[in-house]
Amino acid sequence: MFERVDQKKERLDDKRPLPKYTLRSLREKLLLEWTYNSNAIEGNTLTLQETKVVLEGITVGGKAMREHLEVINHRDAITYVEEIVQRQEFLSEWQIRNLHRLVLKEINDQYAGVYRDQQVVISGAEHTPPAPFLIKEQMEQLMNWYENEAGELHPITRGTMLHAIFVGIHPFIDGNGRVSRLLLNLELMKDGFPPIVIKVENRLDYYKALDKAHTQENYDDFIQIVAKETEDSLDLYLSSIE
Repeated sequence: MFERVDQKKERLDDKRPLPKYTLRSLREKLLLEWTYNSNAIEGNTLTLQETKVVLEGITVGGKAMREHLEVINHRDAITYVEEIVQRQEFLSEWQIRNLHRLVLKEINDQYAGVYRDQQVVISGAEHTPPAPFLIKEQMEQLMNWYENEAGELHPITRGTMLHAIFVGIHPFIDGNGRVSRLLLNLELMKDGFPPIVIKVENRLDYYKALDKAHTQENYDDFIQIVAKETEDSLDLYLSSIE
């Protein structure tokens, strides 16, 4: 399934280290598109250009402060993901909580980094997340799977399953989707893949694939989506240096 993706990854690896300014411009492009799309999937109404302006420190008139904070916080969370990758740290539950603290900073400080104490439902999904008293146990099971089994998987499969299992647990009151996509890219970036962007226009297929993973434990559709986006990001990098 991943043969073409792995071949493109090898071509990219052969070109490393990449030119400094090319690398910087690619990072800025993907940081913007990742932030815009991840927020838009969750209902943020800022456009791509408005998101760019907010990242530059400018306030957009007529938009809620929360929407501005979602952009700034997501940028900070990406920076934290990059730091974890650079330090070659092993993923921990503590890091997941830290990511969530960054995502909800000044939006909902009471619940930032804190597991939910209320039942939630996911609109439009068959899957219902577990009751609050089960969250700690299920997060421990997730981390046990990650530590003992996930390392044998291809980075795309590992990142996809981490995303899907985490968001199925839905451990936080808010921000689970953003954190799950950050975790997905964390796994890809650890193995030298560029970050991917799950695009807002593909939101319906994305939600359907997630619901299939949660209700049937069938991750194939979701893995296909992530593999395609991984190839798109690799193509972007390769087109810039070849």
